[in-house]
Amino acid sequence: MKEKLFGIIQAVLIALVILSGAIALPILCRPFFYMHIKPMDLGAMVGLTEEGVKTAYNEMMDYCTGITHTFSAGELPFSEEGASHFADVQKLFVLDLRVLVISCVLLLAMLLWRGKQPVRLLGHTPGFWGAIGLGVSFLVIGGLAALDFNRAFVIFHKLFFPGKDNWLFDSRKDPIINMLPAEFFRNCAILILASILLTCGILIVYDLKNKKTRL
Repeated sequence: MKEKLFGIIQAVLIALVILSGAIALPILCRPFFYMHIKPMDLGAMVGLTEEGVKTAYNEMMDYCTGITHTFSAGELPFSEEGASHFADVQKLFVLDLRVLVISCVLLLAMLLWRGKQPVRLLGHTPGFWGAIGLGVSFLVIGGLAALDFNRAFVIFHKLFFPGKDNWLFDSRKDPIINMLPAEFFRNCAILILASILLTCGILIVYDLKNKKTRL
């Protein structure tokens, strides 16, 4: 019973590491945003140079990841409502990064404690089950989102910012929204989904390959 519980907890931690790590990719990898500046002509959208766009984005992300405690967006003005939305975003981003760190530490501790003998649930490692559960879930979520990304975008905001509408920016008061078009968020979603599915696929193939070797 203890072995089974240990394996289930390990599978959950593996799924959390994959999920929070994939979400952290577009948050922490700022060059991913920089890649969009010229193709999407984001500078013209807000009347800034490429360096001005980078500065605005970096200041926004420094705040959203908890590096700074006062919201700013380079040369761009912003409203009190706009800043309050980024305060909400900060809570979600910091939560994800904390989940990533804590789940990584706990998983590493469990692996070191267990040593070289992996727990097996119905003949498979916890990594296999964590990958199966997460991979299948996000295949379904990704498929539904692909049918209508705009609707999925709205549903996402209603779920994670319940009772609030400060995410409905007025570009005249918060021009920063013009350099964060829906296409950029779509590409972030694609990056997250691809990272999850790729990692899950590697874990599943690795488990199945090792299982055949043991037979």
